[in-house]
Amino acid sequence: MLATAETLAIMGARYGEAFTPARQAARYGEKHRIGDATVWLSPAGHVLGSAQAVIEAHGRRIVVSGDYKRRPDPTCAPFEPVPCDVFVTEATFGLPVFRHPDDGKEVAKVLHTLELFPERCVLVGAYALGKAQRIIALFRRAGHDAPIYLHGALEKLCGLYTSLGVELGDLRLAKDADKVELMGRIVMAPPSALGDRWSRRLPEPVTAFASGWMRVRARARQGGIELPLVISDHADWDELTATLTELSPQEVWVTHGREDALVHWAGLNGLKAKPLHLAGYDEEGGEGPEGDGLKPPEAA
Repeated sequence: MLATAETLAIMGARYGEAFTPARQAARYGEKHRIGDATVWLSPAGHVLGSAQAVIEAHGRRIVVSGDYKRRPDPTCAPFEPVPCDVFVTEATFGLPVFRHPDDGKEVAKVLHTLELFPERCVLVGAYALGKAQRIIALFRRAGHDAPIYLHGALEKLCGLYTSLGVELGDLRLAKDADKVELMGRIVMAPPSALGDRWSRRLPEPVTAFASGWMRVRARARQGGIELPLVISDHADWDELTATLTELSPQEVWVTHGREDALVHWAGLNGLKAKPLHLAGYDEEGGEGPEGDGLKPPEAA
């Protein structure tokens, strides 16, 4: 397995050190020869260590984006566009309705809620890998330096991020605090814990959830989310189309989400594109309807 050192560390933390029989850490831009191809990794801007795979062979270059986003993220290296002949892009949010707002404005909603209800806490649901750490870093960037409390399921990866040089500030376990200590505080938890018995020990929590899918109001209502935060680790419609325009590859292969709309847009804009259907994938496991810990609005 060829991956960044950060990705290998994350996989070891999540799946155990025996997750692969062989591994090789690669720095961004470091070229490796595999058969007739030269392979290297470029930042994807998705989470810490995430990478695009760049494959060069027989005079052509293919770039497989994997999951990516274009907006700044204090916890990982930013996406770097790589000129190519074929670009394989994700399309998790490949519909025009998905236009993510400014991250800072979404985070400000939480801080304003704390000011309005100092006797309560804000319980923020966020995926354990990447999203939780990014949300914490955004709170810190917004000037919130108070302790942030964690569900135990977030402790390991937050600790790993910190050990890899990502500053997250004062983090404490929620289980070690009483209700009085948690008043006026931010509590982070995985989405599955938002309606769990675990949350009943919190002081009248205002329930928030950070996901690009919170753009769909019905999703928020159905999940009992009082404070939807439209913050995603995936490119939105404008980022997807801007990336295709910037790269202008000879071919675009679209996968991992809403392929048809992006393929149609590409054709209208002079790009040859086709859907690339991968067995076992419908939507992204972290931010897809089946992977957010909330009941999906419908099977579609």
